[in-house]
Amino acid sequence: MSSGARIFAARRYRLSTLTVPNDLFVAVITGSKELHTPTHRITARQGQAVLIARGTQWDVVNDPHGQPQYEALVLAFDDALVHEFHERAQAHSTSIVTSAQVIALDDALIETLQRTLPGKHTPSMAVMRHRSQETLLLLEEKGHRFAPPHELSWVERIQHLIGQRMDADWNVRAIAQAFHMSESTLRRRLADSDTTLAAIVRDIRLQTALGLLQASDLSVGEVAQRCGWESHSRFTAAFQQRWGVAPSVVRARLKETAQDLADKG
Repeated sequence: MSSGARIFAARRYRLSTLTVPNDLFVAVITGSKELHTPTHRITARQGQAVLIARGTQWDVVNDPHGQPQYEALVLAFDDALVHEFHERAQAHSTSIVTSAQVIALDDALIETLQRTLPGKHTPSMAVMRHRSQETLLLLEEKGHRFAPPHELSWVERIQHLIGQRMDADWNVRAIAQAFHMSESTLRRRLADSDTTLAAIVRDIRLQTALGLLQASDLSVGEVAQRCGWESHSRFTAAFQQRWGVAPSVVRARLKETAQDLADKG
């Protein structure tokens, strides 16, 4: 499936080493979005969008840029949706998005993107999936396509599992049982991936917390609890260490919530 959201920022902030788990379509409504690597910078301004390939990593700057706030419409496409699109798509002369690419926005793209946002009357999953496919088709007709998805690594499989219940007490035994394998096999596969279960759990929780702070009206404390932190101060410290910015800076305080605006379309 895909997921859409409106992202707001009341002031400029920078996120460090943000890894993109799904292909993204980000339409900048006001302000600007910058993507940085040690050797490269990409900037999308008002009236532009940026396509970001899954698996890439960036330092991200969201900046009101002289406007009252930064606002963007974001649509994330999961691997199953992209795979299904590739199976049905016609042969077109398109450029494959392997990193990030800035494109011009038009009325058709904005209208289609807005229809994927959550609202007061959310359509069926089938309808939402069709709308997301429509967005991919419009992008393809303009010469842009995301790469076919690869088989998920073990780290990615674990991330997907944890993401379904982030507040659970995840441990090696629970993960091994979920995948019907021995604990020793799971530990060996984690070692082969040069990571630990604790690191995976921590990172997926912090990624989810970032998304909730950007696109929901939940308080910092509520986000901390939903993502598995009982201590507000420990959550704040972990968030600051991971993203290089305090959660209170990311938490935009607006007169209207993201849901209110999504309802208006």
